[in-house]
Amino acid sequence: MSNDPDRHAQKMAKKKAARDKIMATKTDQKGLIIVHTGKGKGKSSAAFGMIFRCIAHDMQCAVVQFIKGGMSTGERDLILAKFSNTCAFHTMGEGFTWETQDRTRDTEMAQAAWEKAKDLIRDPANSMVLLDEINIALRYDYLDINEVTTFLTEEKPEMTHVVLTGRNAKAELIEVADLVTEMELIKHPFRSGIKAQIGVEY
Repeated sequence: MSNDPDRHAQKMAKKKAARDKIMATKTDQKGLIIVHTGKGKGKSSAAFGMIFRCIAHDMQCAVVQFIKGGMSTGERDLILAKFSNTCAFHTMGEGFTWETQDRTRDTEMAQAAWEKAKDLIRDPANSMVLLDEINIALRYDYLDINEVTTFLTEEKPEMTHVVLTGRNAKAELIEVADLVTEMELIKHPFRSGIKAQIGVEY
């Protein structure tokens, strides 16, 4: 980068003109299929960040939790206490699969959560629907990946954003998604003997 103010200004003006030309070809009128996956922390956290953005803009939204049980979390408690008129919140799972140890029951709960999710996605009043940890349900074949991708591509309203979180997103889901982020694990405190903490994980 040049330290000369005039050269810098000229360079930035050219960059802005090129960017404006590119932006003129883009649209902000499309509901996105958004996938957060990977072994790293932050998949649900990032998704709830978008939910809170919707709430801040007074946009109707909804959350369906597929795996996490009824344990208290900061985001769930805050939404239920302060923003339930804007964001419908449905905790449909009964806990992590290694805790329930009941495949039949887990499948039934996942199917019920998917039915609720479809109703919420079909409702054009919802600008965004978060399907938290649905990738886990898909990984264990509690849900049919082809049914999920077909629904998202054929029945999702044009302007509705759907966010799907969880490790091991299936290739079929990644294929139909508009935005995919993989959280990479570099370090995690659990490996050093530190369990999940309030304000960090929940």
